[in-house]
Amino acid sequence: MISFVHAADIHLDSPLRGLQQYSGAPVREIRGATRKALENLANLAIEESVSFVCISGDLYDGDWKDYNTALFLANVMRRLKEADIPVFWVKGNHDAESRITRSLNMPENVRMLSARRPETVVLKDLGVAIHGQGFAHASIRDDLSKGFPEAMPGCFNIGMLHTSLTGRPGHENYAPCSVSGLASKRYDYWALGHIHQREVVSRDPWIVFSGCIQGRNVREAGMKGCSLVKVDNGEVVAVEQRTLDVFRWGICNVNVEEVESPEKLVSMVAVNVQREVDGNDGKPLAVRIVLVGACGAHDKLSRNQGRWINEIREAVMDSSGGLAWVEKVVLRTVPAIDLNMLSQRDDPIGDIVKHVNELCGDEDKLFQLAGELEPLQDKLPHDLLDGPDAFDPKRPEVLRSLLQSARDLLLARLLEEEHK
Repeated sequence: MISFVHAADIHLDSPLRGLQQYSGAPVREIRGATRKALENLANLAIEESVSFVCISGDLYDGDWKDYNTALFLANVMRRLKEADIPVFWVKGNHDAESRITRSLNMPENVRMLSARRPETVVLKDLGVAIHGQGFAHASIRDDLSKGFPEAMPGCFNIGMLHTSLTGRPGHENYAPCSVSGLASKRYDYWALGHIHQREVVSRDPWIVFSGCIQGRNVREAGMKGCSLVKVDNGEVVAVEQRTLDVFRWGICNVNVEEVESPEKLVSMVAVNVQREVDGNDGKPLAVRIVLVGACGAHDKLSRNQGRWINEIREAVMDSSGGLAWVEKVVLRTVPAIDLNMLSQRDDPIGDIVKHVNELCGDEDKLFQLAGELEPLQDKLPHDLLDGPDAFDPKRPEVLRSLLQSARDLLLARLLEEEHK
């Protein structure tokens, strides 16, 4: 039996976004997270006595100029060399941007496969053939898999590729290819990178995104790690997800429907976050809290958001013993009003409800509205257009949320005036 580790998207020394700007953030865990996750990868490979390691792109995180990053990587690879574990690596889009990648001398156990054309490495003593091609530059729009050779007879064949496959939300459409195209090569296992969420795309043949080894923002929530693949008599007998991350992200949706006071709401949030902490293997957790529901506390929350967000932060820190930290609080509450009843009114309030409902339910009108808002994007700060909270008016769910928030705020003010 042989075994190997399939990992990708290490993004060594990538900053974890959205954390360090607040007091109380676990700064030490944040700064060292990607390094510790890489060390965990090496520990796993050594403890499991694997035959080799495959890294399917993005060891680096763009054009880093700090050689300390590269030296750290080389030292980790040297540990694997001392354990007689070879490492095979194909460049991803971020590696192709890195000047360090082009100049660093790695230990001789690290083999970077060609970026000019598909390359095959045969491990005769193991009966394994590894095929791969890296990125020659940062933006590859061609299907690299088309140039890969057919499977080598008598070997266990592995394909290594950094690719978006058929496309995945939130990822650039790099080196696109198809499941049928990969399967046509008759490889036994495709070790894919670029998509940060683990996904077993196919089991016949095995086509796997191992996911990133350490989440970097709230879009990369949940457990992160690699695949430990076990092969017996030329057949895959196990593809196990193994945890490598040291710091996790989570999204906690809290239904606060019918909650009348902000104080009660704060307590509910703390209880819900504690459940997330209890299932997090004792690792620090950065959590985004999303409050949803029609509630009596909506008006007080909306009028004094800063106070209640800070109350939530403190309550979560206290209840979790410092293991959970609030990355952001998103208020999606609405006033405790009956929208169906208001829509029956023959006045401006009824017109508002009906008009917003009509807009939200009509994809064509949302598309037209997105076109009208497009010039606004050129005038917005870059920070609003990038990162996990990027504003994208072309997305229907973004427009619906904005329209409904504006409706609820306006209705609350109008109804308040009406009852004076």
